[in-house]
Amino acid sequence: MKTSLSLHHFLLAIAVVAVWGSNFVVIKLALGQMPPLLFASLRFTVVVLPLVFFLPRPAVPWHNLVGYGLLIGVGQFGLLFVAMNGHISPGLASLVIQVQVFFTIGLAMMLAGETLARIQWIALALAGTGLWVIVAHTDGSTTVLGLGLVLLAALAWAGGNLVSRAAGRINMVAYVVWSSLFAVPPLALLSLWVEGWAALADGLQHANSLTWAAVAWQAWGNSIFGYAAWGWLLSRYSAATIAPMALLVPLFGMASSAWWLGESLPFWKLGAAALVMAGLALNLLWPWWLRQHRQR
Repeated sequence: MKTSLSLHHFLLAIAVVAVWGSNFVVIKLALGQMPPLLFASLRFTVVVLPLVFFLPRPAVPWHNLVGYGLLIGVGQFGLLFVAMNGHISPGLASLVIQVQVFFTIGLAMMLAGETLARIQWIALALAGTGLWVIVAHTDGSTTVLGLGLVLLAALAWAGGNLVSRAAGRINMVAYVVWSSLFAVPPLALLSLWVEGWAALADGLQHANSLTWAAVAWQAWGNSIFGYAAWGWLLSRYSAATIAPMALLVPLFGMASSAWWLGESLPFWKLGAAALVMAGLALNLLWPWWLRQHRQR
């Protein structure tokens, strides 16, 4: 595996994290026109159609596809969309959901008996302090409910990470498409139950070209392009080379939210972001530093 990114591949990685980061602004804009669970249903419907007819089903058990579809579709994005519908700002949502890194580690410890190194405890403490700062400054744009929903979405993402890891080395695009088959029905039923037929009909009737562009961006930009490009890079470079690039997602998320939506960036918010990012960076980069140090 290569350890040094070429310029073209570095720019590709930047494009992916820019799409993933700015995606939170796209979500917020679309939620102004459409109920969150309906929006999530449409997003995964467009992921499925028409690619499910052209991509062969990945060679994984059906229960694996069902688990991933439910955890990522309903758990991660369903909860995230509900949270962002007036309960948390896009910039903070892009930051808080990255706590999935620590949830993934915690679940791996519970299920596989993995242990937490001392440096990981320090990283967790830094990120936890950043979250505490956010809780202490909840206001009209960010509520305790919104923060809780995004944390649950991060937990669902972590569960999806473990399910996809169990699937092995597969075509990730096909995996995302086929697993999305199992996200659409529960999201549609939840939308009908929670939001009601009148809200669904009104959302579809008043959806404009910007709303449908947001749905397409969610499906094709965020899911198809993002996962395909990221998986392609991971197949050619070591995980230690690619994974730290994901630390730029909250930076793009907060910057795009401030630029497009006028989200304020007071000192406490920047400080909280610095603490969470420091924890994530320490957790991701410390193992890489140790390997480099031992090779000398």
